[in-house]
Amino acid sequence: MSYRLAILCVLLLAAAGAQAEPRGASLYEQHCSACHGDAGLGGVGVPIALPSFLGGVTDDYLSKTIRHGRPGRVMPAFHQLTDAEIDAIVAHIRNLADVAEPDLPNITIQGDPVRGEALYTSHCAQCHGASGEGGKGTGVTFSRPRDLPIIAPALNNSGFQQAASDTMIRHTLIHGRAGTPMISFREAGLSDQDIDDIIAHLRTLEPTPPLEGAEAPILVAESPYDLDSTVDNLRQAVISKNFRIIREQTLADGLQPEGQDSQKQVILYFCNFNFLNDALAIDPRVGLFLPCRITVVEDDDGVRLMAINPLRLSHLFNNRELDAACQEMHGIYRDLLEEASL
Repeated sequence: MSYRLAILCVLLLAAAGAQAEPRGASLYEQHCSACHGDAGLGGVGVPIALPSFLGGVTDDYLSKTIRHGRPGRVMPAFHQLTDAEIDAIVAHIRNLADVAEPDLPNITIQGDPVRGEALYTSHCAQCHGASGEGGKGTGVTFSRPRDLPIIAPALNNSGFQQAASDTMIRHTLIHGRAGTPMISFREAGLSDQDIDDIIAHLRTLEPTPPLEGAEAPILVAESPYDLDSTVDNLRQAVISKNFRIIREQTLADGLQPEGQDSQKQVILYFCNFNFLNDALAIDPRVGLFLPCRITVVEDDDGVRLMAINPLRLSHLFNNRELDAACQEMHGIYRDLLEEASL
């Protein structure tokens, strides 16, 4: 009887283990694949199925990266996931390349940060930036130079600093990352002391502060004119800003039977294609809010112009590189609303 019970326990444990991977796969598909790809080969996010990557990072690093993200970069924080769910995702990521977790104990490495700064400037800054701010753009193909298969991560980022142990960084510097521009600095001639000094310098880098909350999500302007005059003013303002009008439609167009949609709610779509290409190169997710649009509504309270506040996009997409473009677009929207309602 006890023998049968033991067999039953083994079968139940095996079944539980078999169920863990599909759950991790499901969670990965839901939360990760849109950026990192179904097979972990990258896209907007970096490729995480590279054997050289998985062979050089611990499960703790992966867990902390998922939990805390990379503030100001593309990788969001998944605070809503439970520890068990994150563990399941990490297990699935391991299975993408079938690479076991390396033995990299969390030990603080001693080095000379002053000497390390000079070494960092000579060997690391070209890719990772003078202050460790990382490469420009996202991981997606058309937003980075064609000769770069991956964007260099931001080493001064608070998320990276929190997730990466000294020994993990040391392993990366010694062995490099096959399949990426990250070379082995030991093969490049750096000594163990050189590498330790670079790590000491990395720990002095100013962490990237979290993004501040932006202004109201919607820009609104009251118009003293009727709806038709306001829309006409808006058309002229858009053209004067060197934007091309793409189309004009009622807010409910296609949602209600023809002729029954409200004619007092009009959306004007417009675009500057040079600006469009620049924005998409920074972060292709901006396309969710393109082409640019302003809605004009007339009701009992009068006529209003409304637009999404571009200053919210950097915060929404967790990508500080969008700041300049969003500031520029915010100014354009403000000018358009003002010119249409003066």
